[in-house]
Amino acid sequence: MTTQIAVNGAAGRMGQTVIETAAERDDLDAVVGFDVNDVDEVEGVPVVDATDAGDALAEYDPDVVVDFTVPEATLGLVDACVEAGVGLVVGTTGFDDDGFDALEAASDEIPVLKATNFSRGIQVLLRTITEAVGALDGYDLELMETHHNDKVDAPSGTANTILETVQDERDVEPVYGREGHAPREEDEIGVFARRAGDIRGEHELVLAGNDEVVSLSHRAEDRAVFAAGALDAAVWLAEQGDGWHEFDEVIDAD
Repeated sequence: MTTQIAVNGAAGRMGQTVIETAAERDDLDAVVGFDVNDVDEVEGVPVVDATDAGDALAEYDPDVVVDFTVPEATLGLVDACVEAGVGLVVGTTGFDDDGFDALEAASDEIPVLKATNFSRGIQVLLRTITEAVGALDGYDLELMETHHNDKVDAPSGTANTILETVQDERDVEPVYGREGHAPREEDEIGVFARRAGDIRGEHELVLAGNDEVVSLSHRAEDRAVFAAGALDAAVWLAEQGDGWHEFDEVIDAD
């Protein structure tokens, strides 16, 4: 059975990549896109104004919407998805507490899958971090991330997820950058964000102590990595009931 998807932010870099990646697969079809820009189509997929998303969902009847935009654009689509009974895969980051609350409220009526990163490698990295931080108690921790120069939220959503994973294992407080006289405290983790060029995404957690250094890192070479994971999530989500879902559920279902 072929999963029908809609793509929010279809004219953006990630939106275009999602549509291009979907065209290479046999298990799903991109049937419509939404965008705030005046674009008629992307790779042969019709694109309608985001303000008309509700009507488009009724007309094209997709199973799932894949969203890589900005929080305001995502939240502007939530009500239309709920009304149409369409699932939502969200790769957008930078939500505040109210934004998360709105997504969680929507999951009471439709299936919602939210992830800060749709790379399968990142999911493996998170599981490895859990083991390493638990085993190397007392080692100093430093977290670095690098992204392209157009990324607006810092630290990245993935970096925040890594931080939360570390904090699940150890009681540490983040220090965002250092300047001047800033001696390191015992229970802290340094968090650093860099923005340059068109870097897709790099994350590294360093654990240092006992005269040794362990570096756990991941680098994405192409945006198609994230698009492929989001499409895997869309196919999986189309078979799920209402509720809040995580990307690791998709990984474990393989």
